[in-house]
Amino acid sequence: MGHQPDAAFVGAVAVGALIFSLVYWSFGFLRMGTTGFTAQADGAGDDAELRAALARPMLLAGAFALAILLLQWPIAELAFGLIGPSAAVDSLGRIYFEIRIWGAPATLMTYALLGWLLGVSRARDVLLLTVTLNGINIALTLFFVLKLEWGIAGAAWGTLIAEYLALALGFGLAASELRRRGGRWELPRILDRLRLIALLRVNFDIFVRTLCLEAAFAVFLTISAKFGDTRLAGNAILMQLQTFVAHGLDGFAHAAEVLAGSAFGARNRATFRRMVEVSTLWAAALALAVSAFYFLFGGVLLTLFTDIPEVRAAALTYLPWLALSPIVSVWSFQLDGIFIGATRTGDMRNAMIASLLIFLLAAALLVPPLGNHGLWIAFLIFMAARGVTLGLFYPRLERASAG
Repeated sequence: MGHQPDAAFVGAVAVGALIFSLVYWSFGFLRMGTTGFTAQADGAGDDAELRAALARPMLLAGAFALAILLLQWPIAELAFGLIGPSAAVDSLGRIYFEIRIWGAPATLMTYALLGWLLGVSRARDVLLLTVTLNGINIALTLFFVLKLEWGIAGAAWGTLIAEYLALALGFGLAASELRRRGGRWELPRILDRLRLIALLRVNFDIFVRTLCLEAAFAVFLTISAKFGDTRLAGNAILMQLQTFVAHGLDGFAHAAEVLAGSAFGARNRATFRRMVEVSTLWAAALALAVSAFYFLFGGVLLTLFTDIPEVRAAALTYLPWLALSPIVSVWSFQLDGIFIGATRTGDMRNAMIASLLIFLLAAALLVPPLGNHGLWIAFLIFMAARGVTLGLFYPRLERASAG
């Protein structure tokens, strides 16, 4: 979209992607909650519960996806109304939304499959599924947009088709693992009232936590839109680089989920502490490397995203703030993984609520005098607050790992 004739194309995809992030990732508990319960069942050697730990979130995913499809019109009206983009961005963004919304079943079910595969330590399968999803998405989007010249609709169709192909692969990978482990489906266990209540409790906590996280990104983009299409596009590109950071650091956070979650399920405090230390050390090393890379080569990366001079200049102006993000963000990602693995989601919920309030206060104080620089500083404060607030709960979590 950065190589289309107008900055509105970048802004439209940014707004559309934000809406889907808000809608879909609000149900991110289907991935995060599933990993924690699955890892603990795996650590306890309970194969029947492993099957139930997959079935429960898959049932929820289907129900939530149906609700999203039925409510797509009010979701669009509310979201575009709150963000308030320019007329050009609004028009293009609605085209993107009306196509991608039909991927809801595939997206939510894939969340559950990813969480379950992580929980049974099938990291290579998760990598395969993720690479397949994104690889097909990239290839189809390039074909539809550049070859067929479908514009923003091509970007939406590329993602939609990739989501359903990834879902099919995910089913195949899960079936292979289930055949290897044996066991059988037990409907009474799947529908066990106490386990369902525990799942819903954890999922509600993660839902609130994720809603607060997505609210922060929504506020960031909404404020960006007030600065005009060019600065909105520049911030959107930088946020895409932030997404790369998030996925990279999430790799070690996912490792912490599985390893720390398994140790927590086995009530082995020494192993729990060791898993936390090792995964965090590697995550911190990656954060330093990525930060240095962005400082040195971030300007080159921006040329790949857009050839619109004004947008590139806008992104370059605020690139130093983005380059600091990996160092500031790594602690929050890592602690998220540790707490998810232990299914201590109430602490995650409370920490995120506090972090969102800190972000809103920082934005209110810094944006009026500093403009977009103030917005980026507020964002870094938000990421730092996530790590600090969760860190306050960590000693209690480690004590609980001993049983």
